[in-house]
Amino acid sequence: MSSTQDLTQQIKESSLWVASLQNEVARVVIGQKYLVDGLLVGLLTNGHVLLEGVPGLAKTLTVKTLAGAIQTGFQRIQFTPDLLPADLVGTLIYNPRTGEFTTKRGPLFSNLILADEINRAPAKVQSALLEAMQERQVTLGDQTYKLQDPFLVLATQNPLEQEGTYQLPEAQLDRFLLKLKVGYPSKAEERQILDLMGTSAPKLEVQPVIGPDEILRARALVNSVYVDDRVKDYIVDVVFATREPATYKLQLEGLIRYGASPRATIALTLAAKARAYLAGRGYVTPQDVKSAGPDVLRHRIMISFEAEAEEITSETLIQRIFAGLPVP
Repeated sequence: MSSTQDLTQQIKESSLWVASLQNEVARVVIGQKYLVDGLLVGLLTNGHVLLEGVPGLAKTLTVKTLAGAIQTGFQRIQFTPDLLPADLVGTLIYNPRTGEFTTKRGPLFSNLILADEINRAPAKVQSALLEAMQERQVTLGDQTYKLQDPFLVLATQNPLEQEGTYQLPEAQLDRFLLKLKVGYPSKAEERQILDLMGTSAPKLEVQPVIGPDEILRARALVNSVYVDDRVKDYIVDVVFATREPATYKLQLEGLIRYGASPRATIALTLAAKARAYLAGRGYVTPQDVKSAGPDVLRHRIMISFEAEAEEITSETLIQRIFAGLPVP
């Protein structure tokens, strides 16, 4: 147990930058604590994050501000229906004088990638992005290039009912560690937003707080966060309950078409470890799992037509699963 106490002490000392980073972001982005914490979880676990919400909720601004507070490369790519894979990864340019091809690298060769309105781009672009997200490499011609660390895709999408959007393939959705649902600010926060932004030229300067090396060191600590065997069993039970709810006596027959994949088990463990780190703890509690659960699972559970007809969402099913499972 002493090693867990030592680790907790180490994490408390090492995670001092978290509060500074949150404060720096809060100078520009009012509220949205849930969104900022979710982005930090992605940063600490080397996992991509998908943000969904209606336009105007500061999704892009939050990602841009976070990138400014970290001394690292940042590229914003606006996804459109006419975007080509070469617009992301780059292309080979032929030089007629020398008869050789030279490589022109695309915007994916950076650290933090903001894929804005990701669901507006066609399948070919998504497949090019998929290789970068999963393998952290890019193929140009017959050459494969490793992407630098940290490499993180933070994608935004408007809710899918809107016109001119493509539904993201399930394989790609599964590559996102978290899907964050971004909501409206409170009335008090909206008033603060008005005070800060109610001018045609708001001052939105962000000071760098942390460098990429410190993030990589923090990741090593997140990896060493202790997870008890009973908590591991609980994580596996949660994911299995999305596939075989009847085994756990959950009344969800016919509501789930496909449950979460084994990637969800790994993602839930990593996200719970990152939440423990953000709380300054060297061990994971069941509450960390419960807090991370909806963000990890909401895009990995495919609901049935029956559930859609009854207006039951994956959110509702996740709540029922957590309510019905015994907590260790």
